[in-house]
Amino acid sequence: MSDRAVTYTSEGAVGIITLDKRPANSYDLAFMQDLEAAIEAAAQDDTVKVALVQSAQSKFFCAGADLKALKANSVADNMEMIDFAQETLAMISLLPKVFIAIINGHALGGGLEIALACDLRFAGDGEFTLGLPEVSLGILPGNGGTQRLPRLIGKARALSMMITGETVGPQDALALGIVDRVFPAEDLWDESLAFAQGLARGATLAIGHIKRAVHEGLNVSLAEGLKLERDLFAELLASEDGVEGIAAFTERRQAEFQGR
Repeated sequence: MSDRAVTYTSEGAVGIITLDKRPANSYDLAFMQDLEAAIEAAAQDDTVKVALVQSAQSKFFCAGADLKALKANSVADNMEMIDFAQETLAMISLLPKVFIAIINGHALGGGLEIALACDLRFAGDGEFTLGLPEVSLGILPGNGGTQRLPRLIGKARALSMMITGETVGPQDALALGIVDRVFPAEDLWDESLAFAQGLARGATLAIGHIKRAVHEGLNVSLAEGLKLERDLFAELLASEDGVEGIAAFTERRQAEFQGR
């Protein structure tokens, strides 16, 4: 059994990052350092094309920052943790591999912020909640929530949730667009793994380029985004996968993508 709060394993072409700090995966700097190491391991694993982020705790995906540690630490120490945490989660958007958060329990505050940093979020149906209730503590979401949630569900709805501390269940989170899919709790892992395996068998080079176009394009002007799109399109046209995909379609056969 590992003494790390976050571990990395793989199953075929799917990387698995597991949050495992009892009882609620509340994080501190050491937790975030373990998460960074796991993300880096997924990035460096050439056999892995998609990464799943799951919790080993049955009731919590992640309850957010460790409040006892926040209280005990100085402002400078807490800001060191926040700076490191933001840099760690920002790594995900820079990688060409798709990261999917598998939410099986409460995802609150920084816990939801970890999920928001992923490309997709799948949840199990159940009696747990998701939200950014930091306002009830007299603070604000400091690990990307004020930036990623409005980009995901719109400014007004996200602002309303954050200033009131509102939390929602999985079905409401699906309706709002916070999560992308909700599965029966008992099927969550199998359905998520099957989805990831399907992506991993597909045109992973194109998927990585699409991810890059979306993440980078949203941070620049429309004209700059369109130029990025054209440049990435040209790269794919010249790639082995691009040549194979078009040839397979015209020859009415299944494409065999190699990720290059």
